[in-house]
Amino acid sequence: MQQKKPNLIFLTGFSTAGKSTIGPILANALGYRFIDIDKAIMEKEKKSVVEIFNEKGEAYFRQLEYEILQQYVQAENLVVALGGGTLENDKSFEIVKESGTLIYLKSEVDTLTKRLASKDDRPLMKAENGERLSVEDLHRRVKQLLMSREERYQSHAVISISTDQTPIGKTVEMLTRQVEKYQKEQMRLSEKQEGWNRPSQLSNE
Repeated sequence: MQQKKPNLIFLTGFSTAGKSTIGPILANALGYRFIDIDKAIMEKEKKSVVEIFNEKGEAYFRQLEYEILQQYVQAENLVVALGGGTLENDKSFEIVKESGTLIYLKSEVDTLTKRLASKDDRPLMKAENGERLSVEDLHRRVKQLLMSREERYQSHAVISISTDQTPIGKTVEMLTRQVEKYQKEQMRLSEKQEGWNRPSQLSNE
């Protein structure tokens, strides 16, 4: 099993919670690199997320997410924006919780519904015929999916922060402070553990 790294950061949360927007700014504030899983998949496949879902299905897309995550298991000083449904795949969930630091960007159902109502590139937010859902149906879909996903969003997140009302700059500022505090705590714990494991120096006298 690989060692869990405080400086390999995964951002999780529902679609439009702010992962792709906050991620690169947070990475810049920490002096880290940034990757967006959805964008990495689109570059690899030369297709949009909607096209991949329509042509090859969700299972194929989740496998692509897993394969890309595997490339970054050993990375450090990196912020990774996960897809909204990445953690639904058991293999991807194991990679995230065993290798890095999970941060949950949390938004309420009403906020998510309002943001998603103007989006046309979220395949799970469409009807079976590909048409845009009504606001009422969209709210119902968001609520249903959030309920099924939130346990994994929260269960291994070391930091959770609301992205409903707080300006992005303020959110990144708070996140940066919390990440740095967490990393210092982990460093102290690691040093203490090394001290416990270090053999005692016995005198020959």
